[in-house]
Amino acid sequence: MPMEKTSPSTAEVAADRSFFGHPRGLSTLFFTEFWERFSYYGMRAILTLFMVATVAENGMGFSVERAGAVYGLFTAGVYLLALPGGWLADQLLGQRRAVFIGGLFIAAGNLLLYLPSVNTFYLGLIGIVIGTGLLKPNVSTMVGELYPGTSAEQGARRDAGFSIFYMGINLGAFVAPLVCGYLGQRVNYRYGFLAAGIGMLCGLVQYKLGARNLGEAGLQPHAAHDPVARKRTLRFLLAGIGGLLLAGFLMVSVFHFTVEQIAGAMGVTIVGLAILYLVLQLVSKDLDAMEKKRMTVIFVLFVFSAIFWAGFEQAGSSLTLFAEKLTRLSVFGWDMPASWLQSVNPILIISLAPFFAWLWVALSKKHLEPSSPAKFSLGLILVGLGFGVMVWASVLTVNQTVQVSMLWLNLTYLLHTCGELCLSPVGLSTVTKLAPQRKVGQMMGIWFMSISLGNLMAGLVAGQFAKLPLPQLFGAVMATTIGAGLVLMLLIKPIRRLMGGVH
Repeated sequence: MPMEKTSPSTAEVAADRSFFGHPRGLSTLFFTEFWERFSYYGMRAILTLFMVATVAENGMGFSVERAGAVYGLFTAGVYLLALPGGWLADQLLGQRRAVFIGGLFIAAGNLLLYLPSVNTFYLGLIGIVIGTGLLKPNVSTMVGELYPGTSAEQGARRDAGFSIFYMGINLGAFVAPLVCGYLGQRVNYRYGFLAAGIGMLCGLVQYKLGARNLGEAGLQPHAAHDPVARKRTLRFLLAGIGGLLLAGFLMVSVFHFTVEQIAGAMGVTIVGLAILYLVLQLVSKDLDAMEKKRMTVIFVLFVFSAIFWAGFEQAGSSLTLFAEKLTRLSVFGWDMPASWLQSVNPILIISLAPFFAWLWVALSKKHLEPSSPAKFSLGLILVGLGFGVMVWASVLTVNQTVQVSMLWLNLTYLLHTCGELCLSPVGLSTVTKLAPQRKVGQMMGIWFMSISLGNLMAGLVAGQFAKLPLPQLFGAVMATTIGAGLVLMLLIKPIRRLMGGVH
């Protein structure tokens, strides 16, 4: 009687080189992330357009201000829930199960968006936020677990594996607007959301079929053998859900908060939590003087990171509205959907990321590589220059009565992508270098809070699209981001002293 085939052992996974020299399980996670990003960027590409479209156009009929607030709350929530999502997997679910449950929430959320109801619309967004918070941090954790061991060779393989995995992210982000954007703008917005949901289901099917290639990665939570810790986690989870439901009930039913007011309250809450955490760390006896200085640097960069993302994440809101209303989208006589322009950034990332990786290494060999704060400063300035392009483009629209070439937006996306490559990977790396090893997980959660805050600010700024003259709106973003970049440039030397030799 033939023996049943089981999952490979940890040693077999580590030795596996069947997927371009990497473990076969990497292909499972690669396509899981591809379909998750397809789902996310597909629905995001049409979300703002769907909200501001009239009911007769199969939209929600929201004002631009309300749509911006909803967009900001949604994108902020996606990043904010990455921290509890990772914690819940560590303590209760395990990464393997958390990714699958997260995918189910994402698929269900998109299918709820397909239904013609305001209530199902908000429930769908909440489902996607919960699902992404569960899936996103844990699928990345499982990639790392495919490369056990601390040898230099295994470390290099792990870095290369993450590079391949990152390609899956950007390929999904590239394809998504082309498919979901076309269906949404040319057929019916709800079909775009349906396609995003079906994409996530495809990802879940291949995830289950390829699960045996993952070995033991993500199978058990860290607290699997600690029933006390699991019970404590469950109590925290139930208390957290109850607290959120109570807060939501009070804001909506008792105090009658508008969506815009809820977004503002969320921004204040994020800033308050970040400041509280910093104060607790600075007065803690658990950290020595140098560790406290480095923690201070992380929080300084937290502020500039939030400003960067507040500008960069206009891509799915104000820049999409500009593409839809004020951009000539004709290509050889055929008008393409405005949402297709959101595929420009991921294809530029795929094209330019190897160049930037080479550039930093080449400059390092000549002892000319910019420090982390200097790269941050450059990223902010590049985003600001992108909005400088939009200031000029909006002037050419002559009070929003004339459409301009799509080359203006493409140039903006090019500058923004270069800024992203200067700041985003550098920020993640800097946190891991500056945070004490025993607090790296917490500090990564704080770092994601800066991205969440930036996304929230981006939505609130985009909400002014219909109120302010566009040169003034884009000019304010340009002045803020370039000004922040210049201020950071002046702070490079004192920041480097606080970093204590960390580059």
